Amino acid sequence: MTRLDGGEDERLRRPAGIRTVRLGDARLSYVPDGVVRLRPLASLPDTTSEVWAAHPQYLDESGNLVASIGGLLVEYRGRALLIDAGFGPRSWLPGAIHGGALLDSLAELGRRPEEIEAVAFTHLHPDHTGWAWHPVPGGDRLPFAHATYLLSEEEWAGRDLVGAQEIAALTPRVRIVADGQEVFPGVRMRVTGGHSPGHAEYVITFGGQRLIAFGDALVSPIQVGHPGWSSSFDHDPAESAAHRRRLVAELAEPGTIGFGVHFADVVFGRVRPEGDHFAWHPLDA
Repeated sequence: MTRLDGGEDERLRRPAGIRTVRLGDARLSYVPDGVVRLRPLASLPDTTSEVWAAHPQYLDESGNLVASIGGLLVEYRGRALLIDAGFGPRSWLPGAIHGGALLDSLAELGRRPEEIEAVAFTHLHPDHTGWAWHPVPGGDRLPFAHATYLLSEEEWAGRDLVGAQEIAALTPRVRIVADGQEVFPGVRMRVTGGHSPGHAEYVITFGGQRLIAFGDALVSPIQVGHPGWSSSFDHDPAESAAHRRRLVAELAEPGTIGFGVHFADVVFGRVRPEGDHFAWHPLDA
């Protein structure tokens, strides 16, 4: 990836705030919930110390790879869909991962939780399902209790990997979505696997433009130039790498925007060829 100019490199070392793009009549907004700080060699085990020494712009002052946690709000003609639901109001390993800001972020975007008609999940990892099962602090009310929860069949079949409390909250609201099915105007799910058994992406098309919300198929923009580097969190690293190569090429097609929910403060971007590889270019850089 090309190094961003000046202070823009700093964006690779901080979690994203609210960011919005428009596709035709639709408004798409990143909804921040929190942050996770990862050890780079542990999270991308095919990398080396030399790789990170050559790319210090990705690492914070503690040498961690910074990843955002949140969701994608899709608004169209008064309706609202949320893709992924953050980590929720909790933390794990002090300083490593925490959430809790998603409802406030929605309010800043002018949306109440009850206005979200469905929550579409890329997968069932806890940093994507938090607010779907965790009650609002100070009570027992689930913020999206009225909404439908959309999942691929393959992902729901692997729900035994999820905690009992999460399953109890999710089960009454789950609707299984088939590969290629439209889940909201202009939004289609496609099942990719690799990262989890039924990991899904959402392809959003409005106004002659396409945005691919690719979930955890890519967890850092550095992988755009090195799609063979699988994450240590990938269920099937070989399958994940094979899909990632196809995905990066697709993201480089004209009229295509990518959304990387974990991409620090460069969540929206385009992929462009650069020498003998591809690179991530933040949409507003």
